[in-house]
Amino acid sequence: MPNLTPRWCDSDTIPIATSQKSYQFDATFFIYFESKGIFILRGIFPPELHHNKSKYGRQCSKRMCTAVTYKTKDLYFGRTLDYDCSYGEEITVTPRNYTFRFVSMGEMKSHYAMIGMAHIEDEYPLYYDAVNEKGLCMAGLNFVGNAHYRDEMPSRDNVAQFEFVPWVLSQCSTVKEARELLAGINLTKAAFMDKFPVAQLHWIIADRDGAITVESVKEGIKVYDNTVGVLTNNPLFEVQMFNLNNYMTLSPKAPKNNFAEKLVLNVYSRGMGAIGLPGDMSSQSRFVRAAFFKMNSVSGDSESESVSQLFHILGSVEVPNGCCESDGGKYHITIYTSCCNADRGIYYYTSYNDHQITAVDMRKEQLDSDRLIRYPLICEEQIKYQN
Repeated sequence: MPNLTPRWCDSDTIPIATSQKSYQFDATFFIYFESKGIFILRGIFPPELHHNKSKYGRQCSKRMCTAVTYKTKDLYFGRTLDYDCSYGEEITVTPRNYTFRFVSMGEMKSHYAMIGMAHIEDEYPLYYDAVNEKGLCMAGLNFVGNAHYRDEMPSRDNVAQFEFVPWVLSQCSTVKEARELLAGINLTKAAFMDKFPVAQLHWIIADRDGAITVESVKEGIKVYDNTVGVLTNNPLFEVQMFNLNNYMTLSPKAPKNNFAEKLVLNVYSRGMGAIGLPGDMSSQSRFVRAAFFKMNSVSGDSESESVSQLFHILGSVEVPNGCCESDGGKYHITIYTSCCNADRGIYYYTSYNDHQITAVDMRKEQLDSDRLIRYPLICEEQIKYQN
């Protein structure tokens, strides 16, 4: 194994320096997997995958976010967006005849309609997350230091990073079709405009039958089966999934005494089966927490019960103001939490200062139109009085 020198990593990693195969840092041991070159422990992985602070300053600390799928009678797809400022997000319906003008792939004048959260710039929807009229869902989440895009390549579908969501949702109705489309794609480093630097993201794509994670890294585009239906940020998705092995003993049930047969140990509280579930706001901890709550959730299958349950799952990873400091004395907060019924095209959301669920129904709009339909995010608390 080559020597590793200290480098500044993102908020989910720490620098390490040693040439040994056994690592110790503040009395914590690390395991090195030679076949993968990966460190496993609360987000530790090779520093060479990250930006060096001397070159990039503190730009490596960006958005936090979590995406989750949930299925009852219908498929529900939700996410949080956590950041220290808003870009004027709007619930945006792109109708079937809106013209998408791609950087290298020409125009697409007819396509599937979609609804999601986007920032609109020059009448172009820069989607954070969206669901199309066929029920295919997609969201991009921060992946700083690991995302890698390329120059255009011959004989490939050269799609800019900011075009990826509409490129897939415009023409794919299932995850299977999306996989086939991805086989010929090259994600490029083309920027939307100079004032918008290229976002470093990875993506979750889901339908009723399952989900995949897409990561464009130095080795190429990797597509993973996402059997847990959860995505957060760093580290690499395969590391996130491997890390779940560390929590296989967690359970919603009361624990049994496996510590020592000769000791009398008692269950003194509800919820002790989940002792060890990480509670911090790092991306790897949010992945574990969201996976635990999603995989163990029980709800009715009505619309209100299903929507409510997904909001509760995502509530486990929301970020209160003051608890996650960024640069300049600012704090990350959960700007919005969304839940979309993918089968019906209804987009539900709450914002940081408005806990009342608001909904936009795509199918109530003129989907054969050629103009974007926009609804600004409601950001003032709406309180329902009972007397």
